[in-house]
Amino acid sequence: MKFVDEVRIVVDAGKGGNGCVSFRREKFIPKGGPDGGDGGDGGSVYLEADENTNTLVDYRYTRRFKAENGRPGSGRNCTGAKGEHIILKVPVGTTAIDDDTNEILGDLTAHGDQLLVAQGGFHGLGNTRYKSSTNQAPRQSKPGQPGESRNLKLELKVLADVGLLGLPNAGKSTFIRSVSAATPKVADYPFTTLVPNLGVVSIEEHRSFVIADIPGLIEGAAEGAGLGTRFLKHLVRTQLLLHIVDMAPFDDADPAECVEAISRELENFSPGLALRDRWLVLNKLDLLPEDEREARCQDIIEKLNWEGPVYEISAINRDGTHKLVCDIMEYMEERRERAAEDEEFAEAILAEREQVEEEAREHLEALHERRRQERADRKASQQDDDDDDYDVEVVYTNE
Repeated sequence: MKFVDEVRIVVDAGKGGNGCVSFRREKFIPKGGPDGGDGGDGGSVYLEADENTNTLVDYRYTRRFKAENGRPGSGRNCTGAKGEHIILKVPVGTTAIDDDTNEILGDLTAHGDQLLVAQGGFHGLGNTRYKSSTNQAPRQSKPGQPGESRNLKLELKVLADVGLLGLPNAGKSTFIRSVSAATPKVADYPFTTLVPNLGVVSIEEHRSFVIADIPGLIEGAAEGAGLGTRFLKHLVRTQLLLHIVDMAPFDDADPAECVEAISRELENFSPGLALRDRWLVLNKLDLLPEDEREARCQDIIEKLNWEGPVYEISAINRDGTHKLVCDIMEYMEERRERAAEDEEFAEAILAEREQVEEEAREHLEALHERRRQERADRKASQQDDDDDDYDVEVVYTNE
């Protein structure tokens, strides 16, 4: 199944049914009076989070959804039937945005969460509603109200506690395989991972966290190089970043320079995300001679002036991974306890996440706009070239 994490759709709520103008006509009952019923309410459009759905691919080709209109009222004070609601299933972690105003309508973060995105039209009123002592035979009714129509942008951000960063082929997928039951593709060439992968790391009963592996970044990713920074938005909801470093790169690149390159791309994508807690994980130590490992690791730490936590592991052999995941679990639990006890800390976390989401959205929109402009310029240039091919220069001579 193709992984789609961003789509644009149109949702139309149903129109309310019209009210009815009717009078009671029955034998032996003269002047029966008004008996026109109200119309039915129009159907609304809802989004519902479903844990069994993990992509927005269903909305890539079918992009317009319309709820049912309410039925009109009828005589004998009969009310019209209500229009059926439409419930669109989306993955947990989906954000709904009004594409015209950029207003965030809601965030679906738990299974079963529902969000109203288009309200059905209110029903019309029958002429029974207008009868009074001075107007005993009203011939007026009210039509149903039109339903809301919206252009929606749906964004999926995976829900994970920990995110993995690093160059392609740094061992991120191998790490997630070694600490969880996830089985992402692993191979000896770059860009093996093309879509985000999630794994649940279980330390013991009732103690676990979710880790997200995203496609590798390269220098220039903020400008669209490689797979670009499109998948970095999936790290917005994380609490901790693990920077996986290949200690034995196949091209003999300097690991410290690789770390700095990824840090620059992170800063270009979202300054707020770059400030998030990040741990350095030096991987593939099994490929280094034992007598050189400590010196190589210390050299990288000194070059980076790294002051945060540093872990030395070999993901493929699971060396050092157990201590790393246990420390992550302790970090998560301490953070949750502090957020529960300290209201200001909890508010700061929420504000920081909203800031990062806004920065990520602005960066991606700017990147998309630049690409659209480049395509338009390229198309215009090709059109000019085609026109030149058919230009014929006519030269008149006097003979």
